[in-house]
Amino acid sequence: MTCRLPRRIVCLTEETCETLYLLGEQDRIVGISGFTVRPARARREKPKVAAFTSARIDKILALEPDLVLGFSDLQADIAAALIRAGLAVHVFNQRTLAGILAMIETVGALVGAPDRAAALVAELEAGMGAVAQAAARLPRRPCVYFEEWDAPLISGIGWVSELITLAGGEDCFPELAGRAAARERVIADPAEVVRRAPELIIGSWCGKRFRPDSLAARPGWDAIPAVRRGQVFEIKSCDILQPGPAALTDGLKQLHARIAACAALGP
Repeated sequence: MTCRLPRRIVCLTEETCETLYLLGEQDRIVGISGFTVRPARARREKPKVAAFTSARIDKILALEPDLVLGFSDLQADIAAALIRAGLAVHVFNQRTLAGILAMIETVGALVGAPDRAAALVAELEAGMGAVAQAAARLPRRPCVYFEEWDAPLISGIGWVSELITLAGGEDCFPELAGRAAARERVIADPAEVVRRAPELIIGSWCGKRFRPDSLAARPGWDAIPAVRRGQVFEIKSCDILQPGPAALTDGLKQLHARIAACAALGP
């Protein structure tokens, strides 16, 4: 019996949409998240049917998808509603670099493109390997504070911490990185960031523009080496906080460039 592949897919988050485009399977996509910006053409070509924690169930049903792809417990209510409506739903939960690569392989398998998915994974691994080799040549490994949100302060999630290490830095809060939920990565005392003295600060406030001036104005933060030396930068959330190809390419490259420049400044 021939396996019937999905022909009408709704992607509730950006990373599966980007993956399908990279696999050349974009014609299967009939709906996307309104937060999707990669690839840029997706916003022009595909109807927007969801935010992140909310979705237009009626619009999704009207598209008659035979597969809906989601991400994490944050979309559990959406997934449940779609399942009750009779749709097939696959929810990913990748939080590590290995998990991102496994997601790509699974998406490839779901659409009958395992060889292309394997080639994409190999290409991504080669790119990460090249960055790791460059990072090994840095004169030192700067301490990096990654801020995912500002009120309250939330440090970087697992794959971001791994990317910092891969790019040649040391995560300022490694003990929090393995905690999946954002509420578990809250830094209760902002003074703890001051005490850990990061040499580089990367902000990526998901859903709003990062403001270095606001961060630098926090009480006592003028003592942080990164603030004193102007080593405070933004990496846009679409480039690093989506657990998909973007984080392993553009996100990683931007991280490495900032870390390498910081390392060259000396302690």
